[in-house]
Amino acid sequence: MKKSISKSLLLLLFGVLITCVVYPLALWAVGQAVFPFQANGSIVKGQDGTPVGSLLIAQPFTKDEYFQPRPSAAAYNGSASSSSALAASNYALRNRVATTLGPIVKYNSGAKAGQPVAPDVESWFQQDRFQGAPSIVLQWADAHNSLAQAWVAADSTHAGYVNDWTKSHASVVAQFVKANPGTPQPQPSDLAVVFFETFSKENPGKFPSAVTHTDSAGKSMTAIEPVGAGTDIQSTFFDMWRTDHADAPLQDLPGDMLTTSGSGLDPHITLQNAEYQLDRVAAKWAADTKRDAPGIRAEIEKLLQDKSFAPFNGLAGEKLINVLEVNLELRNRYGAPS
Repeated sequence: MKKSISKSLLLLLFGVLITCVVYPLALWAVGQAVFPFQANGSIVKGQDGTPVGSLLIAQPFTKDEYFQPRPSAAAYNGSASSSSALAASNYALRNRVATTLGPIVKYNSGAKAGQPVAPDVESWFQQDRFQGAPSIVLQWADAHNSLAQAWVAADSTHAGYVNDWTKSHASVVAQFVKANPGTPQPQPSDLAVVFFETFSKENPGKFPSAVTHTDSAGKSMTAIEPVGAGTDIQSTFFDMWRTDHADAPLQDLPGDMLTTSGSGLDPHITLQNAEYQLDRVAAKWAADTKRDAPGIRAEIEKLLQDKSFAPFNGLAGEKLINVLEVNLELRNRYGAPS
């Protein structure tokens, strides 16, 4: 009996040593010797030697000088990899796609071929009529309560703006409490729909948006104000504009500009996606460097071609580029964005 137990313990110890010590050490040694860059997370560094990210994980880029990655359902959080899991019938998916399209989509044909639709979305919004009825913002909030609540919860300044509104609209809040006795002390998000309904009546053709001003001392200050133009209008109300202009011929966009990856962290975009963004990126770098725009565009286009690759050495799939790699090269060539 003791002999069997001792042999079993020796076998267990041997198995633990092999699987938990020898095998991991062997893999680590091979990785460090043969693939040190990949084995250490494919971390890339800036000109000062500071790590700026991994080529394996997407990160957001918001400046116009940079190519932007695919949308991320995980907010580009490497510890929270996930997809949106939204069904095609879910309005939240339609809204996210429409929000992306509004500021960037262009006309495909006709007198305005190649021009962005964004200015027309703003002009239509300022007329404050949707499907022939007045009060676009009121109709938007009534039809999509969750979007109205999401706007309030998206930023502390939004909630603060609604809080300030409650002080000057006590009767409206009281009416809400009367109609909703289960919410005797409503929070800003609870009041989202009635807030937007009141706002729409008091500010036709306007939407609350962040506006930055510079005071006499040169200090920038941002506050929520009624506006009739800007990216918030273009994004939020593009879907309603499209409904009112169903026959408008619009360009097709690369699918990966609008869809998230399964992980929400895909570091690559298609070459087609990058080329669609090329005009914006090149124009901004030309302005920053005070150089000829066509020359900058040709340089960046060549960079995209040089950095592009297709899976299995071109045997399958579309050509891709790594967003971080290309953006880092742009910074190395042209310096920091202005």
